[in-house]
Amino acid sequence: MKQSLELKLGQRLTMTPQLQQAIKLLQLSAIDLKTEIQQALEENPLLEEDDTADNVESDDYQEQLGESDTSSESGFDGDDNAAREESEFTQWGEHFESHITGIRNDNASLAIEDRSSNPATLKDHLLWQMCMIPFTETDREIAISLIDAIDEDGYLTASIEDIIAILGSQGVQIESDEVEATLHQIQNFDPIGVGARDLRECLLIQLRQFDQELEQIKYAKALVTNHFDLLCSRSMSQIRRLMKVDDATLNDTIKFIQNLHPRPGNSISPAAPSYVIPDIIVKKIKGDWRAELNREAFPRPRISNVYQALLGQNKDGNDRKYVQNHLQEARWFIKSLDQRDETLLRVARSIIERQREFFELGEQAMKPMVLHDIASALNLHESTISRATTQKYMLTPRGIFELKYFFSSHVSTSDGGTCSSTVIRTLIKQYVENESPTSPVSDSQMAKLLSQKGINVARRTIAKYRENMNIPASSQRKAIVSTS
Repeated sequence: MKQSLELKLGQRLTMTPQLQQAIKLLQLSAIDLKTEIQQALEENPLLEEDDTADNVESDDYQEQLGESDTSSESGFDGDDNAAREESEFTQWGEHFESHITGIRNDNASLAIEDRSSNPATLKDHLLWQMCMIPFTETDREIAISLIDAIDEDGYLTASIEDIIAILGSQGVQIESDEVEATLHQIQNFDPIGVGARDLRECLLIQLRQFDQELEQIKYAKALVTNHFDLLCSRSMSQIRRLMKVDDATLNDTIKFIQNLHPRPGNSISPAAPSYVIPDIIVKKIKGDWRAELNREAFPRPRISNVYQALLGQNKDGNDRKYVQNHLQEARWFIKSLDQRDETLLRVARSIIERQREFFELGEQAMKPMVLHDIASALNLHESTISRATTQKYMLTPRGIFELKYFFSSHVSTSDGGTCSSTVIRTLIKQYVENESPTSPVSDSQMAKLLSQKGINVARRTIAKYRENMNIPASSQRKAIVSTS
């Protein structure tokens, strides 16, 4: 193969480490950013947490941002200015002292969840109870395999044949009746209903704990045992005819069954709480909606004055280079935080300007808006707007909303205008809340009601919005207990 030289002309986007860091910080949520800042404070000796700017006003802070570096407006879209990044390190102190914002970190007051121990899992709870049962060695192996196959809701996810195959591969030869007997023991563990293979068995296990001589328990067991499919399909008339009971007896039986726990495992392993820290706070001041950064969301770092003094005094080459390298990293990190704050604030203010009616009137006044609308108004790329609105929250008088909540598609109206999909979801929720329990509103009826308001929506679109809001179909919303 003959070697040759070839010249090609093309364009290539090169992302500098500074731009990569800025993009990374922009897409972090407030909780993740707090962790990132704490890590930077621990790794970079030139960074320290600032607690002297508790009373800095938002407008003053934004004026400082505007006076500092106007190129930060395009910091996520334009080329990184390498010459400005490599400016003389001797000027950093004066520049960044004007950017200090932070909160007081009271380490003496720890959050309750930080001091509490991790809750025991359902598996741990079941294994603890297993240790108190005098199982044989083989039965203990069976019990461990069964407990491993129980999910967080408390249901057994493996069949008897699967358990036999698993233990057989480990050299333990057992029969199906041995597995059934051990499973029956586990089904007597706490919480009641654990180890069931389906909802019907879970309810029957819980019903076994009551006095079997009670008439209500007899009706409940008969209903779950013989007519469970009819109960799921809400065929009340058929159940009354087959069980030969009146409306009052059937209603009481169904209410009793509804009080049983369909997911017993959740009582031992509750879902971990999710915390939301708002990045933006919206207030109405003198009739005008204003957005400001939540300064208490995370600590703000600053350059240590101690190392600034060492940099001017130390003449040793290695030590001076070490300090200079960490100084440059600290400067980049603080500037990236400033760019993140400014971008978030600009995006939030643009959203408020376009969705002013929402803040005044509520969800029914939401306007259609897509990422391109904000990107065009701020002269930023849509990917930047997407990063700035994902997992970023806004605290308003109407509640806490993710910034992405204000973006929605639109449908046409009879007068030639557009209507936000958020408005349609709100109306669907209102129709469901106000419907009759015995005669719920169908998707077709909702489409007609929206058409009367001038909103043209197909039945399939109504079904899609309803499913996104986890609202069951009208046949499933029909009350199975008579209210008369």
